[in-house]
Amino acid sequence: MTPRPAATPSTKPAPGRSTLAAGLVGVLVLPLLGAADPARAGLPGPAAPTRDAAIACTDAPIGFASVNAVGQSGTTGGAGGPTITVTTAAALEDYVGRAGPYIIRVSGRIQVDDMLTVVANKSILGVGTSAEITGGGLQLGSTTRPGNNVIIRNIRFTGAGDDSISVTNKAHHVWIDHNDLSDGYDGLLDIKRESDFVTVSWNRFHNHSKSSLVGHSDTYTADVGKLRVTYHHNFFDGTDQRHPRVRFADPVHVFNNYYRNNALYGIASTENAGLMVEGNYFENVAHPIYVGYDESGPGRVVERNNLYVNSGTPQTAGTVVEPRTFYPYTVDAPASVPGSVSGGVGVGKVCA
Repeated sequence: MTPRPAATPSTKPAPGRSTLAAGLVGVLVLPLLGAADPARAGLPGPAAPTRDAAIACTDAPIGFASVNAVGQSGTTGGAGGPTITVTTAAALEDYVGRAGPYIIRVSGRIQVDDMLTVVANKSILGVGTSAEITGGGLQLGSTTRPGNNVIIRNIRFTGAGDDSISVTNKAHHVWIDHNDLSDGYDGLLDIKRESDFVTVSWNRFHNHSKSSLVGHSDTYTADVGKLRVTYHHNFFDGTDQRHPRVRFADPVHVFNNYYRNNALYGIASTENAGLMVEGNYFENVAHPIYVGYDESGPGRVVERNNLYVNSGTPQTAGTVVEPRTFYPYTVDAPASVPGSVSGGVGVGKVCA
């Protein structure tokens, strides 16, 4: 890849709130499909209703999931494939693991026992406000079946026995949007093992310690040059740490997120990772940004135009690749973040 120019710390304020920047690559359509024809599609089981306002949207991710790269034009998920509705763990496991594109609508509460492997070209979309996956989680891809071009939206994840969502095994072009994640065992959302071009947006993380890890371990150097992730408009609501904790990646772009009452720290950049942190609102966070953490070596952080309310002083170091060299974006005024983010995150608000 052609080398990108580095960004340096800036005291200039970020742009104010405006409409979505023009020029996003690809438009994702979560279509208003009529009932699928199981016989024609070769599918057993129920078909989707004619429309659902909660997921019938025309929009696209901002950030790394929008970038044309690795032979993929943005992130489209299961667009163009059959639409089906699942209500059981068996059906969910079946369809997320099938080859080819599918738009999979999750209806109601589904109890799973383990991590379900999601393979390429899937949209996994909660119906209404009651879609829930509990007891287990979703793993994007295996070592032999990639989990590329996947969208997960409008689902509540609770009580996972491992991670709630694991983006792993070289998965690329993933959009995780408007979910509610809580009360798991390990990480609520981990991105690792050479995964790339991921956007995490408008999610609420709560009732948990370890929110989101980027990078498998201090010794997994295969992650160098990968793990490009955008976090925007997420609510880290009382979670202790990893919002995110990052190894090796450059850049990880963290903008317009709301941090509240995070007991250990907000963000940690380690093992020479490069983080651009801008337009965020930290409230009651004693250590908003660390450079290096625990036994991990230091990373790099550029921070600009963040607000620190009853919070400590952020650590910064070095220079970082400028996200704007990859994609356009607009940063909201950080003072507006608590209201817009707390009111807009989570399930049932996809079209808000």
